[in-house]
Amino acid sequence: MAKSYFGTDGIRGTANRHPMTAEVAMKVGMAAGIVFRRGNHRHRVVIGKDTRRSGYMIENAMVAGFTAAGVDVFLLGPMPTPAVAMLTRSLRADIGVMISASHNPFQDNGIKLFGPDGYKLSDDIEAEIASLVDEDLSGHMSTGADIGRAKRVDGDIYRYIEFAKRTLPRELSLDGMRVAIDCANGAGYRVAPEVLWELGADVVKIGVEPDGVNINRDCGSTAPDALIAKVKEVRADIGIALDGDADRVLIVDEKGEIVDGDQLMAVIAESWAEDGRLSAGGIVATIMSNLGLERFLEAKKLQLARTKVGDRYVVEHMRQHGYNVGGEQSGHIILSDFATTGDGLVSALQILAVVRRKGGPVSQVCRRFEPVPQILKNVRYRSGEPLQANGVQAAIAAGRDRLGNAGRLVIRPSGTEPLIRVMAEGDDALLVNAIVDDIVSALKDAAA
Repeated sequence: MAKSYFGTDGIRGTANRHPMTAEVAMKVGMAAGIVFRRGNHRHRVVIGKDTRRSGYMIENAMVAGFTAAGVDVFLLGPMPTPAVAMLTRSLRADIGVMISASHNPFQDNGIKLFGPDGYKLSDDIEAEIASLVDEDLSGHMSTGADIGRAKRVDGDIYRYIEFAKRTLPRELSLDGMRVAIDCANGAGYRVAPEVLWELGADVVKIGVEPDGVNINRDCGSTAPDALIAKVKEVRADIGIALDGDADRVLIVDEKGEIVDGDQLMAVIAESWAEDGRLSAGGIVATIMSNLGLERFLEAKKLQLARTKVGDRYVVEHMRQHGYNVGGEQSGHIILSDFATTGDGLVSALQILAVVRRKGGPVSQVCRRFEPVPQILKNVRYRSGEPLQANGVQAAIAAGRDRLGNAGRLVIRPSGTEPLIRVMAEGDDALLVNAIVDDIVSALKDAAA
């Protein structure tokens, strides 16, 4: 049952289509309220959202579910995912909820759940919640004075602003720096420019006019061309691109070149290692991170631990083995000294701190290694399991044989969309391209 609702990053889908319906959202609120009902205190949940129009529908449905289960609800309004995780702990809530489909287009939406420690729920707890969604929960509902209450607490946005600023040394200032920021018309549109301005930067902001349907549309970390143009136009020292729920970040240097999550992790790892702040002798990344990052870290006598794709698996490995830096090539970076989940703004601030300390341009400071040629292509499909087709399996096997030990080949279904992702990397760019094209062609034939 859990697989019917929860994917690699909570529940996600097209708004008003199963499972992302008001009915399911209400039942998830009821079920989560029941699962986290522990002790005899007044239970509470904090709910944040991004700027999608469907957020109103999902939010109100979840309020109905949680209050019916006897849980008091604190509505944060548009708020970054990491802020919801932080406030779940700060407000001593039993549960945290972020209503967002992250980098997906506006017609999608999603539900991410956090435990009282601010971490995303384990597979076991998600399965427990999912198992209740299709049951008759009427016997578990509260009555009378035990029914929950709901209120808006918009002022708590300033708790997160102060938290983000405190992740930098007190003496560090961004005075004299021109920072362009693209908030993707999403959850970070209020907090991120404010933090940068309060730290002294000359802030040029775009993607800060959400209208319910323009989140991630031609803006943000998944569409950085607008930020690249703005950096060049205003001659900014750095560009910062967040995604729809502000848990990812990409950087644009002063030349208009993109700096991805692998380079950002290299910058932070090297800086923290020099300061004696890097724990466990390395960082955690996924199987999608570039081989060049691994080689760079090896040269610094640091290790790269790889996990399955998904920030939850990165965080899980970090917690189990004592790492404090991890993330994904997409810019989803987890710094566990500060946060329990990816935080685009806090990660950007750490990069700004290194740039400030080293005194060089971003193009120099943030390019720590030469990436190995890496090709990633997506194949969309409507139904079935194209990966299991004989022609696809043969193309994959042939690709692995041709690549040998000179690179890596990763083929995987997306956890959030009906896509097959095909990635290959190696020192021979022509070979890598040919291998990916052959596999993509086979997948398209199978999908058709």
